[in-house]
Amino acid sequence: MQRQTRMTISLANQKGGVGKTTTCLNLAVYLSRLGKKVLLIDLDPQGNLSSGGGISRQLASEKSIYKVISDQLPAVEAVIPLPGTDVHIIPAGIDLAGAEVELVNRMSRESIVRDALSSIVSKYDLVLIDCPPSLGLLTINALVASDRVLIPVQSEYYALEGLGLLLDTVKLVKRKLNNKLELLGIAITMYDSRTNLSKDVLGELVKNFGKKVFETIIPRNIKLSEAPSHGKPIQLYAERSLGALSYQSLAEEVASRV
Repeated sequence: MQRQTRMTISLANQKGGVGKTTTCLNLAVYLSRLGKKVLLIDLDPQGNLSSGGGISRQLASEKSIYKVISDQLPAVEAVIPLPGTDVHIIPAGIDLAGAEVELVNRMSRESIVRDALSSIVSKYDLVLIDCPPSLGLLTINALVASDRVLIPVQSEYYALEGLGLLLDTVKLVKRKLNNKLELLGIAITMYDSRTNLSKDVLGELVKNFGKKVFETIIPRNIKLSEAPSHGKPIQLYAERSLGALSYQSLAEEVASRV
């Protein structure tokens, strides 16, 4: 099979609880089913991407992305399979929590993640980076390492306020540190069609960003909420659920854009 153009995508939003990690995990699995060779990078100290994908805390600590960026472990040795899937992951352990402070005093601190991953990214069609819910140094590192940024946005009022700040940060990184960085798209998550607020937020996003807003909308779905507690992506937990079908559709959209 002919390999596709390699691309690194950061999933970023400084607001927590918007479905960023859920989107990262499930997109990866569905993209792999579309024939993409996918690597996940858990860059969030909470480690929810790792635990939600079934990686034990002990293994996440042994193969942590922190050990890669602190030169304790080569990136190739930190890559492990995501259970039950064809996806690979470099997980996050508790040691990543102090990384923001430690990175401040390092040379070329904004490009540490990019440099640490440079030896392995070419082995994959897509690398997806789950960013922490902040605009700190780890998120900046992710943006510097990426070609595109995908922004999950919860359909509520405060999400619109935070989006402007995030986009300003993306523009700044593009201008100062990574001139190839572009917005891949905005994904609406946790959408409740019963409320006028969700509809209003969707309308505002489409009005301001047009086709940058993915057509697929991720609804509020109980199975999506339950899956992480079982350490499984939605495809392995409830493949026929509305949440699973929505992420399958979103993955097809993402694949068409990359």
